[in-house]
Order: sequence, then C-alpha cells, then structure tokens
Amino acid sequence: MLIEQFQPAPLLQPYIRHYLVIACAQESVNRILPGNGLTLVFRYQGDVGELGGTQPGLLPRNMLSGMQKSARLIRYAPGSGNVLVLFREAGAAAFFRQPLHELFGTTASLDHLITPTAADHLSEQLATAGSNSERIRVVERLLTSRLQSPVTDPLVAEALGRIQATEGALKIKALAAALYISQDAFEKRFRKTVGASPKQYSALVRMNALVSRGNKDRTFTDIALDAGYADQPHFNKDFRTFTGQSPTDFFLAPPRW
Repeated sequence: MLIEQFQPAPLLQPYIRHYLVIACAQESVNRILPGNGLTLVFRYQGDVGELGGTQPGLLPRNMLSGMQKSARLIRYAPGSGNVLVLFREAGAAAFFRQPLHELFGTTASLDHLITPTAADHLSEQLATAGSNSERIRVVERLLTSRLQSPVTDPLVAEALGRIQATEGALKIKALAAALYISQDAFEKRFRKTVGASPKQYSALVRMNALVSRGNKDRTFTDIALDAGYADQPHFNKDFRTFTGQSPTDFFLAPPRW
C-alpha cells in the first residue's frame, strides 16, 4: 500500500485537513479509526470493500463517509486506487447542504450529487492523470465548484474549540449555557453542521486524544481514570467499540495510517 499526502489549496484549507492518495498493488486490509470529521472518497480504479461492520461488502465508487463511532476494516483489492478528502470539523458543511448528522455511522454514495456522466468523467480523469498531484487538482476543481458557504458558524466554531481544548470533557448542558443558547437549539445547530451531536463528537475527541497519547507505561486503570471513567470495565467497553480491539491488543498492534 502506497499512501501519499497532500495539503489543500489556500481557498480550501479552512475546510479540508488534507488529501490522501492510496494505491495498492496487492490486496491490503487496514483498520481505520473514527476521526473527528467526514471523509469524501473517489475510487478511480479497482475495488474497495468493508469487512464486517454495519455495511459489509463493496463500497460505492464515489462516497461520503459520515463520522463513525467504531473502527472499520477496509479491504483494498489489488490494483485499487483512491483519493480521500479528509474534512476538518464542520468543514464538509461548506460543500453539502444535506443535514450531515444523518450520515453518522453510515456511508452514502454520491450518485444523488454527481450525475452518472459526471462521475464517469471524473473517474476517467483521475485514472488517466499523469501524477497524484494532478489527481488532487482534478478533485480540487470539483470541490471549488461546490464551495457554497465560505463562512463557518461562529457559535459552532467556538463550541468545537472548547470541546477540543478539554479533550471532550465538557458537559453539553454547561457548554450550551456558556454560549448563551438553549441546549436543544445548540444541539440542532451543532449536529447539522458538524455531522454528529455534541455528545457524540465529544466522545470521539476524548477517545482520539486517549489513543494519540498511547499507554506510555501507564496502567489501563490510570488511563481510564485520567479520561474521566469511573471504572476500567466501562472504559474497556468504550475502547473496544472505538477501536474494535481490547486496549492490550490495540497498543500491541502495528501502527495504522
């Protein structure tokens, strides 16, 4: 598996974290952990499928993957090639008008957003591109044409910053009060833009922060307590949901991309 990372053009940087071009000469299986944003995928050759999970089988050629609560096992067939667009938190809302929280835990085909003719043309451009840099330019032309909302909701942006700063430890009721908005109105506004409820997003931020730190010779009981869990069994359950593995197996496994 060859993976090349690219940074977005300045116009798109507020919304897109980075791009990945993934090419597999041989069959490969990768465990993908839930991220803090949505992912747009364009497959320009070969097949890619999900093993197990809620949507097993071949994945759509062009798709938008909502935020997930659990790790996914993705199988890349020999000769497959994909361009991934990894959005920043709330970044996808600048390109898609659909309520993004409806995609939470699912993957949707872009057939209703891109006509079959346009999809075929896009796949041909990506497949015949002379370099991965050219593939990124093809994708950026499409994204630039879809950029609809250049201004991020300031209240949601403030909420995201506070959740990230506390690594997901904020109580949602207290957060809404601090932003001078009712909890119901806050949650509706947040999930429509971010693609997850504040509670769901906070849980992802907390677990991603925990995984990023690693165990560093600490006991799992200490890790659980530091993350705000009252006991290790509850922590173990949430950790397995997030990674698909026990804490011991996860930290012994090879690094993921």
